[in-house]
Amino acid sequence: MENYKKTKIVEKPCPLPFTDLPPDIIEMKVKDGSKIRNLMGYAIGRMELDSVRQILFTGSGKAVSKTITCVEIMKRRLKELHQITKVLFKQIEEIWEPIVPEAGLDALTVKRNIPAICVLLSKDALDPQEPGYQAPGS
Repeated sequence: MENYKKTKIVEKPCPLPFTDLPPDIIEMKVKDGSKIRNLMGYAIGRMELDSVRQILFTGSGKAVSKTITCVEIMKRRLKELHQITKVLFKQIEEIWEPIVPEAGLDALTVKRNIPAICVLLSKDALDPQEPGYQAPGS
């Protein structure tokens, strides 16, 4: 790969693994460079409102552990939250171009599957038969 340089990364859209989510649900997209302090300030402020009943945290790749940290902080701060966790894989394509085009090398496309996590937190009871369900206080 020393004769190639990465020119583009294409992330394939991944549908959310939850059905019947309200259209106005707050989705916290956690990135690798996100500051937990900023994420939690916004998320806790919104969940403390009576009108907000659910919040969804998503993260992929290196941000999975940061997503779990945010969820655990939320559950510690706001008691009685029901949780459903879904683990999935997100596909990305990396496009590699030859450094020296005259060398006769072709462009490469590398497809990779990276882990992703989606965690739904709800003030209302969720289906306990759903895989990945955690009751409040467990």
